[in-house]
Amino acid sequence: MIKLAIIGCQGRMGQRITELAVKTEKFQIAALIERPDCPNVPETIAGVKVSRDIKAIKGSDVLIDFTVPDATMQNLEACLKYRVRMVIGTTGFSADQDLKIMEAAKMLGIVRSSNMSVGVNVLYGILRKMSEALKGYDVSITETHHIHKKDAPSGTAKTMADVIRNATQLQQVPIESIREGEVIGYHKVMFKSGVDTIEISHDAHTRDMFAQGALVAAQFIAYKDNGIYSMQDVLFG
Repeated sequence: MIKLAIIGCQGRMGQRITELAVKTEKFQIAALIERPDCPNVPETIAGVKVSRDIKAIKGSDVLIDFTVPDATMQNLEACLKYRVRMVIGTTGFSADQDLKIMEAAKMLGIVRSSNMSVGVNVLYGILRKMSEALKGYDVSITETHHIHKKDAPSGTAKTMADVIRNATQLQQVPIESIREGEVIGYHKVMFKSGVDTIEISHDAHTRDMFAQGALVAAQFIAYKDNGIYSMQDVLFG
C-alpha cells in the first residue's frame, strides 16, 4: 500500500484527491497538510490529523502537490530531505524554478505535468499527429479558466503550443487566455488554411479528471527510480 501525502488538502484539488484516495485500496493517507494561514481547517479528515507543518510528510512514499510555484519549491526541499517522491500538478514556474525541479529529479522521482488528465494527455498525442499532417496551416490556441486561476496562459496551453512547435516549422503559436466564472478548464486548438478550418477541443467537466490522473501518477512514481517523468510516461511508458 502506498503511503500518500497531500498538501493543500483543503483546496479544490486537494479535497477531491483526498476523497478519491480514501476510496482506493492502493493508498494509505499518511499525511494531510495545509498552509499555516488557511482558515477553517478541520483537525482531522478521514481520520487523519491535518498538519500545518511540511515535516508531516516524513515517512510517506509520495507527495501530491497542486499548490503555487513558491510553495511547491519549499515542498520540493522537504521531499529531498525526507526522500519522498513527488507528483507536481502546479503550473506557472519561472525558468529558475524549472531548473531546480530538474536538478532535484537527479535525486528524487518526480512526475510533473501541466495537466494530469488522461484525456488531455491523449489529446497531446492527437495534436502531434495533426500538426505533422497539417504543416502550412495557421494554428492558434484559446484557453478558458475560472477567475481564480493566477497563471496565464495555462500550463496546458503552453504544452499544446510546445507539441505543435516541435512538430512544425512554426516559431510561435498564439494563445488567447480567458478568465471567467468558474470554468474548470476549456482548451481549443484551431488549424486554419485558405480552404478549411479544423478545430479540436477539450472541456473539463469536473476536477475529478485531474485528481484521478494525479493518483494514477502517484501509483506510477511510487515504484520508480530518480528522474523526471511526464504523464505521457505514466500512461504510455
